[in-house]
Amino acid sequence: MALDHGWWLLLPKPIRRFPADLAAVVVLTVLTALAVFLPGLRETPLRILFGLPFVLFVPGYAFVAALFPEQGRSPTSDEEVVDGEQGIDAIERVALAFGMSIAIVPLLGLVLNFTPWGIRLVPIILSVSGFTIGAVVVAAFRRWELPAEERFSVPYREWIATGRTEILQPDDRTDAMLNVVLALSIVLALGSVGFAVASPQDGEQFSEFYLLTEDDDGELVADNYPEEFVQGESESVIIGIENQEHETVDYTVVVQLERVEGEGNETSVTEREELDRISTTLGHGETWQEEYSVSPTMTGEGLRLTFLLYDGEVPAEPTRENAYRELHLWIDVE
Repeated sequence: MALDHGWWLLLPKPIRRFPADLAAVVVLTVLTALAVFLPGLRETPLRILFGLPFVLFVPGYAFVAALFPEQGRSPTSDEEVVDGEQGIDAIERVALAFGMSIAIVPLLGLVLNFTPWGIRLVPIILSVSGFTIGAVVVAAFRRWELPAEERFSVPYREWIATGRTEILQPDDRTDAMLNVVLALSIVLALGSVGFAVASPQDGEQFSEFYLLTEDDDGELVADNYPEEFVQGESESVIIGIENQEHETVDYTVVVQLERVEGEGNETSVTEREELDRISTTLGHGETWQEEYSVSPTMTGEGLRLTFLLYDGEVPAEPTRENAYRELHLWIDVE
């Protein structure tokens, strides 16, 4: 036994005294932060694997641990029940952890909504992590103040020993078969969950491409686009892209001014002038907006101001036909 636990004695005493369940909470909090922020990890299923328990269980468990540091027990018939002395059992602790997490995380989001940081990924992760670590510290100190026999602890060693006995030393053949079936069921369940997390069903893939203007109140609207231009003077529009392609995409916007002949779908370009090219890279779910000043040099009536969106390399001759998305405005230039 001494050989099995010799490595444990090499750790500093405060770490050895730290409750195992609270240490697991700290480790999961750190792993979640790494999975969310580290390049290379944040694009993997680990972000979901650690993120779900981090949001739905961990902060509530730490808070409940701070409220109830004592071991749960059921009073005997001769014992008078005193409020706050009998603690809570493991099932109640787990149920409260889920309930408190569902209450705590939205409250933290509500507080962030009234701060300059707002409800964004980084403030949410930092606030939930800070609350969890603070609750863990309080819970650890409250447990250390209690006698050893009254402190709450997860009997993981008893569970491991019991599981080892049930698996390796079954009472009869029936128990052995049931153990095999249970093990296969657990492996199948974990495999199904792992496959669902590792291979999520992507929704519809598309890129949203739009033009906006700013009204008198400073709000962005899809209206009141500039129609009348003077050669050498500029008018502004706001170009927007939203990536829903479920992958990172390199976008390029090609701005052209075209003189066309014909009506309706029967039009042909007689003169084309490229005004600008704008490039940006967006991850899935990210949005990009930029104010763009249009300064046409071609004059005439019924000119077509065209915005061509490409998701990758731009062809040698960008046209409406080979663009991924296309927007245009009809303008007059004096």
